[in-house]
Amino acid sequence: MDDQIKALIIDDEELARELVKNYIRNIPEINIIGECSNGFEGMKAIQELKPHLIFLDIQMPKLNGFEMLEILDDTPEVIFVTAHNEYAIKAFEMNAIDYLMKPYSAERLTEAVQKAVKRIKQKEQRPENIQKLVRQPLTEKLERVVVKTGIKIKVIPVEKINYLEAQDDYVMIYTDEGKHLKQATMSFFEQNLDSNAFIRVHRSYIVRIDQVIQLEPFGKDTYVAKMKNGATLKVSKSGLKNLKQKLHF
Repeated sequence: MDDQIKALIIDDEELARELVKNYIRNIPEINIIGECSNGFEGMKAIQELKPHLIFLDIQMPKLNGFEMLEILDDTPEVIFVTAHNEYAIKAFEMNAIDYLMKPYSAERLTEAVQKAVKRIKQKEQRPENIQKLVRQPLTEKLERVVVKTGIKIKVIPVEKINYLEAQDDYVMIYTDEGKHLKQATMSFFEQNLDSNAFIRVHRSYIVRIDQVIQLEPFGKDTYVAKMKNGATLKVSKSGLKNLKQKLHF
């Protein structure tokens, strides 16, 4: 690495990007190599420019800051710059360098940048897996899921999900438009999907309740759920009990 640290600004507000650039002009260690106005642009720029550091807003259109980090293979060091204080704990759980609340002073940004310089130059190993932690939803209940297939990114609203299936360290998400593989756990979805809309019916399946059209016996003491899209899914004893309660069978 040369003497300067390559940095990228990702924020949907032009004035916020300008402020970072103005403050950074007085910090010789940092070289701003680009700026982006949303998470899609940010992801592409990170992959192409490979910055050491990003100044990242959280609430952005199309793809928020946490969703963008989730789908990156190699994540730079992060200084969050946001108008929202409710995500600070999550940001520090991800081992972010700092969390700046707008509006902030030049001194406050300089303090954060000096921490970044120290960490990057010492090549500190981050103790947490950022991809694991960013899966925490921004809202109280999960409202959308971001999946990546090759270079394509798709944002799936949860109301489009018919059911989910466990596949080792991944979860297959089924919609009317097709299926999408997501590196996540069934427990994550079970905990964060709205329990009034989704229910776990088997260790391998979570279904959207309004997509179940019929329950049928299948062998001794076992049942299957018939789905609107034609799928037939196994139902465990506990899943059957919970599903009957939800469907008022």
